[in-house]
Order: sequence, then C-alpha cells, then structure tokens
Amino acid sequence: MAYWLMKSEPEAYGIPDLKRDGRIHWDGVRNYQARNHMRTMQIGDEAFFYHSNCKVPGIVGIMKIAKLAYPDHTAFDPNDIHYDPKSTEDNPRWEMVDVAYVRTFSSVVSLAQLRETPALEEMIILRKGNRLSITPVSKKEWDIILKLAS
Repeated sequence: MAYWLMKSEPEAYGIPDLKRDGRIHWDGVRNYQARNHMRTMQIGDEAFFYHSNCKVPGIVGIMKIAKLAYPDHTAFDPNDIHYDPKSTEDNPRWEMVDVAYVRTFSSVVSLAQLRETPALEEMIILRKGNRLSITPVSKKEWDIILKLAS
C-alpha cells in the first residue's frame, strides 16, 4: 500500500463535502507530476486530505483510493473551469481517481505543526517551492502524522 497527500481548497471541496458524498472523483489536476502520481495509485491506497489556501492550512482527514486513474472528463467540457482544449477524448492529457471518505480528524494537523515536527523535515509538502496538489507520503511520515492527529 502507498500513502499520499492530496490538497483541495475547502471552499471548492473540503472534507465535509467528501463525508457527505462518501465517494467522488478527484478531478481538475493540471500538473503533469501530480497526474503521474495518480497514475501510480492503487485501490486501497490511503491519502491525507489537506485543506490548502485557507486560514489554517493542514491535514484534516483520511480518504482511500477507490478507483484507478481514468480520463478526467472536465478537460473536455469548454464550460468547465478545468477545460483543456488540447485534451480530447481520443487523446486525454489529464486523469483523475475516485476517492472514498474514511474519517475526519478531531482537529487540523496544521502546516505549522508539520513544519515544527523534526521527523517530518523531508516531507515533500514542506520543501521550499513545492506547490504540487498530490504528493507521496512515506509510511514513517504517515505514522507520525497519525500520532499528531490523535
């Protein structure tokens, strides 16, 4: 099993939305490296749900990968904010996975907490200049964050 961190702005789609929906496709990723991460995801992999661009950015819960990567239909819709005219149904550039809700943490594991935890110093999200919306998380990092969340 692999572990991931997947970012979303809570005003666009947050953990309460995923809890309500139960399962949803994770669409709109428009970065090749993040897309490539989705291509390697396997059903059952776990991911931290990270709220970004908000008052207290951080990890708010857990979800599981529920469907392998497949073409992101939002890229084909000219009325969608994620439309990409270079992506076609015959030659899709972008993909998405389905994720399923697992749980919400009782409190946010904030970006500040992550930065203050020495054992997490190598975590990709903490690297200067990193802006990827999907990053791998090591088992060690996963376990440390679960302890911070409890």
